[in-house]
Amino acid sequence: MHSNIDTTFLNRCILALEKANTILGQYSTDDIEYDIYRSAIIKEFEIILEQSGKLLKKAIKPYFHSSKAVDRLYFKDIFREAGTHGLLDIDEVERWCEYRDNRNHTSHDYGEDLANNTLPLMKQFIIDAKKLSNIVDNRC
Repeated sequence: MHSNIDTTFLNRCILALEKANTILGQYSTDDIEYDIYRSAIIKEFEIILEQSGKLLKKAIKPYFHSSKAVDRLYFKDIFREAGTHGLLDIDEVERWCEYRDNRNHTSHDYGEDLANNTLPLMKQFIIDAKKLSNIVDNRC
């Protein structure tokens, strides 16, 4: 069964994140371009987190007795339910929860702490985001 869940925006954000992450490596931390691309990475990271939760929530609705039951779920619960129903494996669920924790602990600080905590996650985060998008497109 193919999804009627539109992942176009999520996929565009993933591409933007991937490109910004690649370009960031071309600049020194002293360059203004570094700051620009670092900011773009943080923005896309946050958008992808939110979009992933929203899309996955739609994907797990068939497993619940009502839409209201799904709407009551918090971010981490959405991902745990996706794991329970075989959409994600346990390692992926744990990483998505860690991504959310990273955002929650650093979202008040858009400076060095946020960048230092978020940038090292990007390689795996991009892989996970692409896989989640494919899962929503192909399995739901």
